[in-house]
Amino acid sequence: MDVLAGRKTGGYIEGSITISGYPKKQETFARIAGYCEQTDIHSPHVTVFESLQYSAWLRLPPEVDSATRQMFVEEVMELVELVPLREALVGLPGVNGLSTEQRKRLTIAVELVANPSIIFMDEPTSGLDARAAAIVMRTVRNTVDTGRTVVCTIHQPSIDIFDAFDELFLLKRGGEEIYVGPLGRHSSHLIKYFEEIDGVHKIKDGYNPATWMLEVTSASQEAILGVNFAEVYKNSELYKSNKEMIKESSKPIPGSSDIQFHTQYSQSFWTQCMACLWKQHWSYWRNPPYTAVRFMFTTFIALMFGTIFWDMGSKREKKQDLFNAMGSMYAAILFIGVQNATSVQPVVSIERTVFYRERAAGMYSALPYAFGQVVIEIPYIFVQTIVYGIIVYAMIGFEWTIVKFFWYLFFMYFTFLYFTFYGMMTVAVTPNHNFAAIISSAFYAIWNLFSGFIVPKTRIPIWWRWYYYICPIAWTLYGLVASQFGDITDRLDSGETVGEFIHDFYGFEYDFIKYVAVIIVGFTVLFGFIFAYSIKAFNFQRR
Repeated sequence: MDVLAGRKTGGYIEGSITISGYPKKQETFARIAGYCEQTDIHSPHVTVFESLQYSAWLRLPPEVDSATRQMFVEEVMELVELVPLREALVGLPGVNGLSTEQRKRLTIAVELVANPSIIFMDEPTSGLDARAAAIVMRTVRNTVDTGRTVVCTIHQPSIDIFDAFDELFLLKRGGEEIYVGPLGRHSSHLIKYFEEIDGVHKIKDGYNPATWMLEVTSASQEAILGVNFAEVYKNSELYKSNKEMIKESSKPIPGSSDIQFHTQYSQSFWTQCMACLWKQHWSYWRNPPYTAVRFMFTTFIALMFGTIFWDMGSKREKKQDLFNAMGSMYAAILFIGVQNATSVQPVVSIERTVFYRERAAGMYSALPYAFGQVVIEIPYIFVQTIVYGIIVYAMIGFEWTIVKFFWYLFFMYFTFLYFTFYGMMTVAVTPNHNFAAIISSAFYAIWNLFSGFIVPKTRIPIWWRWYYYICPIAWTLYGLVASQFGDITDRLDSGETVGEFIHDFYGFEYDFIKYVAVIIVGFTVLFGFIFAYSIKAFNFQRR
């Protein structure tokens, strides 16, 4: 079924697939087909209604106005019995939010609002108890009654669930066909077909036809009866009629044309970007363990550093005073920067799993998703910088001028930003956030070593100095220290001015600050770009 739906990512695929006699084009087919995965993957911090609204927004044609789209969403919610759960958060499977059965119904609803002609469902009753499975199958049956074709894979169904299906495609181990045809009322056609085979025992009254079918066609029964059910099927009239039907369906109807859409996606690039940003907004707003904890951590670190380095920014008598002031900047970059990068990784990892499903469904391309993920961080990090900057700047006692305060906030803002984007980027280039955490930790250690604080640039061996120039932390320290102290003419106890010492010891020039600002922005853009490109280029989902 993965192959038919175009969701297979591994292995070898041979043969051809035609739709109404025309070769299948996956981009076009994704627009008219729905696919319900076995694992119900949804963004955890949006409501049931918002999930459906989002899917309808991106998958229905642009000609459908918002009022019609809203009405359609409401009808689908009634169809799959989700109206009581309208404002419920989806949550994480097995942790919070919807139950397994409710999530399954949401998965079906998310595909239904796209108004597909055919829906594929990968084991819709998997992991459900009898009652939950019955509710889901009632939803499936309701879907069929609206005129859509539903294709399900299913294992060992109960008698009630099996009776809900119209046709059966039965395979033996190895993928050979045993039976392809209608089930009939209470599976009468299926039972008649197998009972006519010599040696197959009759079904008992009240016995589950699905269980009986699997028992009589097992490998052990084949050996006992000396029958190959695949060969029996190939020699049957049912096989011949099926082949004739396939042959007819493989030819285009005279006067017909292949399905075509003017664009690959239902909505424009800008609408895709706005929809992705809208969902990310709610995902972040309703995720206090990530957003609120980040602000609390930042405030705590700001107060801690402010008290540890109290009024050290105003002391300029000795070289050690400058080392202490630079130490406050260095510690903040590492503490908060690494915290930002680490905390964003699981958030991006969860959303990327949702992205794989939504991109495969033809909802949007990779760039709008990356746009939403990147842009939503910008206002949160801005507030984080303001909170940290005002507390620390006042308590450490740096010089209160508009220019110096601006440069301090500027460099801290883009530092927090590039650390966050770096954390996102490492997730995008690795299979999961655990792997990303290991990779990124190695770079934190190297960045720390070449930051210019432990070993100043002027003392780094010439053959290693190239790494200093590609170390983002080094440029942040350059900008912060040069903007605060590079133009100060107060003399130290050694006789040289503060500006001269900064230049001679660290190699920082006050006139170079504007270029440093461009470089810091460049690192931010670079990490954001690599994140977007990696999301587009790499697919770590294996089916």
